[in-house]
Amino acid sequence: MYLYTDFDQQLINERVAQFRDQTERYLAGKLTEDEYRPLRLQNGLYVQRYAPMLRIAVPYGLMNSKQLRKVAELAKEYDRGYAHVSTRQNIQFNWPALENVPEMLAELATVQMHAIQTSGNCIRNTTTDQYAGVVAGEIADPRPTCELIRQWSTFHPEFAFLPRKFKIAVSALEEIDRAATSFHDIGVYIVKNEAGEVGYKIKVGGGLGRTPVIGSFIREFLPREDLIAYLEAVLRVYNLHGRRDNKYKARIKILVKALTPEVFAEKVEAEFAHTIQTLKIQPEILKKLDEEFTPFDYQDYADEDFTAQFAEYPKFKQWFNINTNAHKVKGYRIVTISLKRAGIAPGDMTTEEMNLIADLADKYTFGELRTTHEQNIALVDVPQKDLFELWTILEKNNLARAHIGFLTDIICCPGGDFCSLANAKSIPISEAISRRFDDLDTIYNLGKLDLNISGCMNACGHHHVGNIGILGVDKKGAEFYQITLGGNADHDASIGDILGPSFAADKVPDVVEEILNTYLDLREEGEEFVETYRRVGIKPFKERAYA
Repeated sequence: MYLYTDFDQQLINERVAQFRDQTERYLAGKLTEDEYRPLRLQNGLYVQRYAPMLRIAVPYGLMNSKQLRKVAELAKEYDRGYAHVSTRQNIQFNWPALENVPEMLAELATVQMHAIQTSGNCIRNTTTDQYAGVVAGEIADPRPTCELIRQWSTFHPEFAFLPRKFKIAVSALEEIDRAATSFHDIGVYIVKNEAGEVGYKIKVGGGLGRTPVIGSFIREFLPREDLIAYLEAVLRVYNLHGRRDNKYKARIKILVKALTPEVFAEKVEAEFAHTIQTLKIQPEILKKLDEEFTPFDYQDYADEDFTAQFAEYPKFKQWFNINTNAHKVKGYRIVTISLKRAGIAPGDMTTEEMNLIADLADKYTFGELRTTHEQNIALVDVPQKDLFELWTILEKNNLARAHIGFLTDIICCPGGDFCSLANAKSIPISEAISRRFDDLDTIYNLGKLDLNISGCMNACGHHHVGNIGILGVDKKGAEFYQITLGGNADHDASIGDILGPSFAADKVPDVVEEILNTYLDLREEGEEFVETYRRVGIKPFKERAYA
């Protein structure tokens, strides 16, 4: 895990002091709302429907137990006793008082955390696979690449006021993409060339929102030492040619589409010819970054035989099969803790739960944890010998729901309950679907299935790429919901098709049930939902849903 240098700490401390002064001046009436807005946004502070929202950066989803305890402390002291995991692996407070935010940032700085560039028209948090570094099959650990991008992009003076926000994701696995890399402004794919050298394949112009677009590859291989020079070239082309006259057409995806990927790539290569002269990363820097993420001192454990425990505790068997993943080191297992429970918004953690998870990270792992794109928490280095004991504790604390990757592991934005941009509430829809399909045997029978919910077209809930997507819309002041089918955020990315006219809130669980029944009737052996949908098309689903 990357640890701050003295320079890093000084930089964060100075930024906290700067923002404290700016906030005091704003509250005293010495800064106007228009003057204060860009200052607060680049310190992660939004003004939402009922209160400010503070978004805390969790670089590539990696944090330690001390940091999570600090988040829990702040949630109790300055919020309403909980925090929220976002789809970009960050953590959000939904109820802080504006005058307390500088003090919250000062407290976060004591554990090497901040909120810099978690909002605003700048380069946001770089994301990656939540199992990075511990899952088998990676071409290389993506975390050093993420950290390189973080250091380059933080406080970059040329890219502090881009035409629009900018997001980068890094993928290192060929068989699965848990970071939705195709739907980022830049997707960085770790690859090997014919000579066996590790480098990058670059995709640009992906994104969701009002105009969902799958990114396009513009560079087949980029040497590792040239990554920053190439990213700089992409950002310069975007900064120069991106539209600033219309915020709905300001994202890089619009520019790439307007120019065509081929022409955009030509412009990037022309700029790259200049940036490569001064921004080549030296080998010693790459080596130092790699050393920040060297493997832990794993013990020589054997793989456990759980036959007896599985027979006696069927719920433990379900949890093991669904919520744990293979680790590349023998005798260890990756554990994902579900933050999707009835009566609680998806991705929310209470103060008590955060302190418990921090304790579990210290007791059963090396004190680290990961926030996930699916709004859960992962403990990625659990010895298999401790799994049953860990499950017992999670089960007692309502944190052992065995459904990761299945229907009720719902991605859901805060929606109209919090966000001033939302057209409709999303949390009650998630709750209604979860309660309708609360039987685990039913969801297991459905197989792996992504259901994503957004409260508006900004698509913070990634509804476009859910196998089933639900979008809140406004119909003459009433909240309705549009359904999309066939979306997928994996390497074979696809954008969902609109089923038809929207539905009233109370009809949504019925419609979802009819869609699922249609799938069960039409699927062939071994087919997952998106495979059946691609084979039969939308027509049978539409006929059944509107019958």
